[in-house]
Amino acid sequence: MKILLLVFTGHLGYTLGMKTAISLPDGIFDEAEHYARRAKMNRSQLYGKAITEYLARHSPDEITEAMDRVVEELKEPPDRFSTLAAKRTLERVEW
Repeated sequence: MKILLLVFTGHLGYTLGMKTAISLPDGIFDEAEHYARRAKMNRSQLYGKAITEYLARHSPDEITEAMDRVVEELKEPPDRFSTLAAKRTLERVEW
């Protein structure tokens, strides 16, 4: 006897995520496949992580707005030491 357990997650489909099709140049596809094998992850995991990282790097608006609100609330001019330390730190960070 086999028992089939069905769990409704609010998604009507056979996968838990959105399926989509994209076109990639052969070279990028081959590199991604190679990396996914080395990292022991499937293609969906790799592309999901890549998109998540891309969005985090290219959609900083929410973080910027939150930082702007904090600065506005503090309304204190930064001291020279903090300004120079921040500048040195930012110069060492890859953008």
